[in-house]
Amino acid sequence: MTVPDVKDTNPVPFALPDITEREISEVVDTLRSNWVTTGPKVRRFEGGFATAVGGRHAVAVNSCTAALHLALEALGVTSGDRVYMPPYTFAATAEVVRYLGATPVFVDVERDTLNIDLDLLERQLEQDRAVFPGRGRAVMPVHIAGVPVDMDRLWDLARKFSLAVVEDAAHAFPASRAGNVVGSMPDDIRGAVCFSFYATKTITTGEGGMLVTPDESLAERARSMSLHGLSRAAWKRYESGGNWRYDIVAPGYKYNLTDIAAALGLVQLDRAVVMRDKRAAIAERYNKAFADTRLELPTVPSGVASAWHLYIVRARDEASRDSLIAHLTAEGVGSSVHFIPLHLHSYYRETYGYEEADFPVASSQFSRAVSLPAFSSMSDLQIRRVIDVVHAWEEPA
Repeated sequence: MTVPDVKDTNPVPFALPDITEREISEVVDTLRSNWVTTGPKVRRFEGGFATAVGGRHAVAVNSCTAALHLALEALGVTSGDRVYMPPYTFAATAEVVRYLGATPVFVDVERDTLNIDLDLLERQLEQDRAVFPGRGRAVMPVHIAGVPVDMDRLWDLARKFSLAVVEDAAHAFPASRAGNVVGSMPDDIRGAVCFSFYATKTITTGEGGMLVTPDESLAERARSMSLHGLSRAAWKRYESGGNWRYDIVAPGYKYNLTDIAAALGLVQLDRAVVMRDKRAAIAERYNKAFADTRLELPTVPSGVASAWHLYIVRARDEASRDSLIAHLTAEGVGSSVHFIPLHLHSYYRETYGYEEADFPVASSQFSRAVSLPAFSSMSDLQIRRVIDVVHAWEEPA
């Protein structure tokens, strides 16, 4: 007797963390050690992560937002300064600039990668050098979906215009472009690379982030400010041989990572390349499966090893995009939109007078974008389900 082929109708979430028994065992080991806050596993995680990205100094913190904030603070960004970034990003990139009273200056993005358009950036910097002399302080590229910005050219612009560089690499571990691993930075560039370990990111500590920099003084300032502005010696006051005395060198923040989180991170770090390869394999299957559809598929430039944090397709227009999302939702397949550009949000409209037309590429590409599930623990059945559901969608006429 032939068993009928039953169509799979199980829901597929947009994203899930990839957690194994190894991570669970490492966390349990931490709990049994009785050292659960910042301690030896955080230090191991920092060292291992710096090695993985070819960085010199790494500071573990409780979010990428914290890392971005600490980097800008350590660079001396202050009220009146101008910090350049794409509008096609999440809230954190610009809000940390506002924390310090500085101005986020948006620069439109490339149509294909959705990364900051370096031609437009150079034009903006030339204009601002005349209009706002001495106020350009830093540039914050965002590696959207795990595809790195052309950092060789951006570093050249930073040198030309005397800018610091703070990379928002929340999507970009592990990734590289033209031999540049995201996380490495030339010694003559002042700045940092900031990573996210949020639950849906390429590796997770639940909540967490990392600041990586070639600048020892920047790293030390960030480390101090991440724990109330305490002096370096104060970090070890509860360890063997530590001293109860401490000194506050600046009014800092509470951004430190815990050993419980670092325990997760240590195992995730060890598995990072394997998980990236799984996401890349999912992307390859999607590329083949959707090649005959009217969807525009992700662009990965030559010489780029993407982290494949997101798989972003673009529909014909906004109505088509919304129809696809509604169809996916009705069929139990998760999706998301990355991102609603910052200039479209009320705060930035009302504060800076931005309009939709000010950044036409970001606006138009957002209106067509849909992120499909592409997490490393996806089963073959889940991948096939996403493919089948997308194929069953009927694009509006």
